[in-house]
Amino acid sequence: MDGKDGARLTHDREDRGVLLAAMDHTGTVLAQRQIADKSNEIPAFATLLDAIENLDGVVITADALHTQHAHGAHLRSRGAHYLAIVKKNHAKLHDQVRHLPWRDMPLEHYDRTRAHHRIEIRRLKAAAFDHLDYPDAKQALQITRWRLDRATGEPTIERIYLITSLAPGTATGPELASWIRGHWGIENLLHHVRDRTFRENDSKVRTGHLPRTMTSLRNLAIGVHRQDGAANMAAALRRAARDYRRPLTALRLT
Repeated sequence: MDGKDGARLTHDREDRGVLLAAMDHTGTVLAQRQIADKSNEIPAFATLLDAIENLDGVVITADALHTQHAHGAHLRSRGAHYLAIVKKNHAKLHDQVRHLPWRDMPLEHYDRTRAHHRIEIRRLKAAAFDHLDYPDAKQALQITRWRLDRATGEPTIERIYLITSLAPGTATGPELASWIRGHWGIENLLHHVRDRTFRENDSKVRTGHLPRTMTSLRNLAIGVHRQDGAANMAAALRRAARDYRRPLTALRLT
């Protein structure tokens, strides 16, 4: 789950609101909700998820803004699990997790990649913990990211802490690492595509509910093309535009 701002949502040229979306890891949008004026994403969290019929066994990821006790309790009441990022805006919880004896914890996952002119190493550790001040929390996680910029030679180290309702042994280290890293796919698979390929923020549509309707149609197009095996959305749109039968085939209407 993640919010995207900048979309024009009303007739007002200056009104660029926030849309909170829930997306699976294939790039299909499952639900979306507009954030009310003078509000933020937090009150929309449960309402958005209530639009999805079955969450039993689903693992939900979101940014640190949504690491709220009420959100954790709501997910568990729906049978879902969470991987919640803990930052200093939740000072007590962050301090509790950060001071666990991480040096003594075994390494659950190690990954080394080279891309975008940098070398990156990720290390994941997990600690079983039944006394975290968060609903049904079973484990705390530490991710250490070491990056080396090959152009400047400058290294950086970042440590991220998370908590999860998944009990030890429920998921492997590589699975946890994949889900955590995959959360940021919503930026590349959805937000970036709507910004760059569909040029959503430049849309001149601003009558009534049409802006929100157009956003929903963009989500539908992205989801259909992803399920049809498209990796490059711009290329998929061009291919569909060359033959009117192709979109119908992708929608299973022919």
